[in-house]
Amino acid sequence: MTFKNSVIYQIYPKSFKDSTGDGIGDLRGIIDNIPYIASLGVDYVWFNPFFPSPQRDNGYDISDYCSIDPAMGTMEDFDELVAALESHGIGVMLDMVLNHTSTDHEWFQRALAGEKKYQDYYYIRPPQPDGSLPTNWVSKFGGPAWAPFGETGDYYLHLYDPAQADLDWHNPDVRAEAAKVVNFWRNRGVHGFRFDVINVIGKGSQLLDAPLGTDDRKMYTDGPDVHAYLRELNEASFGRDEDSVTVGEMSSTSVEACAGYSNPGNHELNMVFSFHHLKVDYEDGEKWTSTPFDLAALKRVLNEWAVGMQEGDGWNALFWNNHDQPRAINRFTDPGRYRVESATMLATVIHLLRGTPFVYMGEEIGMTDPDYETISDYVDVEAHNAFASLMETGRSEREAFAIVHGKARDNARTPMQWDSGRTAGFTNGTPWLRSTNQARINVADEEAEGRILPYYRRLIALRKAQPVISQGRYLPYAMDHPEVFAYIREHGGQRLLVLTNFRAKQAEIEIPLDFTEGSILISNYPERTLDSTIRLEPYEALAILISN
Repeated sequence: MTFKNSVIYQIYPKSFKDSTGDGIGDLRGIIDNIPYIASLGVDYVWFNPFFPSPQRDNGYDISDYCSIDPAMGTMEDFDELVAALESHGIGVMLDMVLNHTSTDHEWFQRALAGEKKYQDYYYIRPPQPDGSLPTNWVSKFGGPAWAPFGETGDYYLHLYDPAQADLDWHNPDVRAEAAKVVNFWRNRGVHGFRFDVINVIGKGSQLLDAPLGTDDRKMYTDGPDVHAYLRELNEASFGRDEDSVTVGEMSSTSVEACAGYSNPGNHELNMVFSFHHLKVDYEDGEKWTSTPFDLAALKRVLNEWAVGMQEGDGWNALFWNNHDQPRAINRFTDPGRYRVESATMLATVIHLLRGTPFVYMGEEIGMTDPDYETISDYVDVEAHNAFASLMETGRSEREAFAIVHGKARDNARTPMQWDSGRTAGFTNGTPWLRSTNQARINVADEEAEGRILPYYRRLIALRKAQPVISQGRYLPYAMDHPEVFAYIREHGGQRLLVLTNFRAKQAEIEIPLDFTEGSILISNYPERTLDSTIRLEPYEALAILISN
């Protein structure tokens, strides 16, 4: 088993299952539902952070890398979780947030207390001679990327929230600490690691202003040192395990850079996340807008990454959904009229591509965005800030809410819907975030008579059974078709043609004559005959296999 024929399941622990009645998911709730996870056939579970944290950024502001947040459980719970998953042949993948620490972390607090050793762990700089901030960089969360370092008159860098101080990876002590964190969890049986925004660790030792009119992200993203730092981390930690599986989250990146990060000859990472395909419904590149997604752009991005990573011997982490994205089924399809077809079509696109598929919890039962009606239904501070900003620009309350409702991160964070009960079977108490549509979308109903969950299980099984899926080359097909995304996979004398209709109407497409003699590997509609021209139904997915 390698990462190429593996499938990884993502769990947002806060929303998976609450075992205590406090309304917050925890490790014990995950342990209790391992049989369900195992039934999917997945190989790893990626857990969002459950380390101690002030929760200024949903756990990505870590105050202790080597402990468990008491709200989530204990280290004994964690050890039991690892052993229980391992008994089903499932590995654990942990989130390593090593670009920055919480300002509550001991290192930062000791730096504030005046310890030079720990001040050198961070980017602490004086103001420029004119009194302005050290650079003109903008935080990804808005506002300047610098905050006052105590009462010293200096500033510290935070590319994200002010509570997340960037670590200076030029310092070999910082790099040694990062390896120490990874090795701590390796020694507890963890061999999967997802590295958060890892391509911004290569900032220059001398930090410079971005030239006026340019994108300041280019000043610190995909720097030349990232490759060296990843190779060093690989050699000092996870690279010592033959069966380790690693993925890097790459922010504002390029195909060329990501091929390098994941090329096996470079000894860095196994695969990478990129997000370009999830920005095709951004108007003029702006997230907080409301515009139909651009199918031509989506096809172009998916194809560029498939071809480019293949040519560079890199490997993609494939996904539609995660904890930071609204549900793809709402963004790209029609879950009101064609929820089953939409969910299974989107799954087909990802699971049959070249790369390793990630399934975000609830995706496998066709969960949709919640039916919220007011901004007060949302918890995430980003959603509330966006709503306020949209109102300030003159949008009506209704318009502002509609935009937030389409893009909010909380859309994916609603609790896992286990049954049709008042709290969706997630908790016996009051859930931290409310579910709205569990009466018609839940695990119990999918297990009993659903079509989406069995389809996911079949796709996952096919990746393990068919080398053409896990190892085959990717070839684009019919890229100019206005409704259909299609591609071909080739391996060992077999060819697989994948056809997916992204519209709520029929679409015709011509296929190569040799595929009319093939067999249907999987389809989300009833069996059909194969002709040189195929009429696809709304959101139909069809994969045809031929052997030479």
